[in-house]
Amino acid sequence: MSALRPAMVIFLFLAVVTGGLYPLLTTALGQWLFHTQANGSLIFENHELRGSQLIGQNFSDPGYFQGRPSATADMADNPMASGGSNLAASNPALDKQFTDRIAVLRAANPDASLAVPVELVTASASGLDPNLTPAAALWQVPRIAQARHVSVQWLTQQIEIATSTPLLGFLGQPVVNITELNMALDAHKDN
Repeated sequence: MSALRPAMVIFLFLAVVTGGLYPLLTTALGQWLFHTQANGSLIFENHELRGSQLIGQNFSDPGYFQGRPSATADMADNPMASGGSNLAASNPALDKQFTDRIAVLRAANPDASLAVPVELVTASASGLDPNLTPAAALWQVPRIAQARHVSVQWLTQQIEIATSTPLLGFLGQPVVNITELNMALDAHKDN
């Protein structure tokens, strides 16, 4: 019995520290130091929730930049069903998906180059990627310029403004958040 008491005291102490105090401390620090990120990196416009910087949205209108294909179940960009397609590179169904996506993209973007950027054809591992490279965004410019009746130069400038460079300039690649870029297009339309 005397050996059991110290073990129970240590167990209860560690349960309180690791199960209560530590989670409360990390939650408080996260809210204090990284409030936006700790709450989902939500994007608000005029006090209205428009989306998250971390989750792609399904833009299908020709006047919007379209993100990577989504591999989530039930509906595109469903955050409750994150995951890839799990199709092997040798699977004929994957080849058919690529062929179909390329045909749809070329039909929707007849003035763009024939070389479709790979990220417009392939889904990310999570199926929810909100970012594209600037090259993939630029590939869509002719379609959007025609649909919105704006100049190619203005759209190119908007992509440059919306491009985020990697940390320290070499840890990753430059990306454009499609949701934020499309919101900037809508803000221009309203002006």
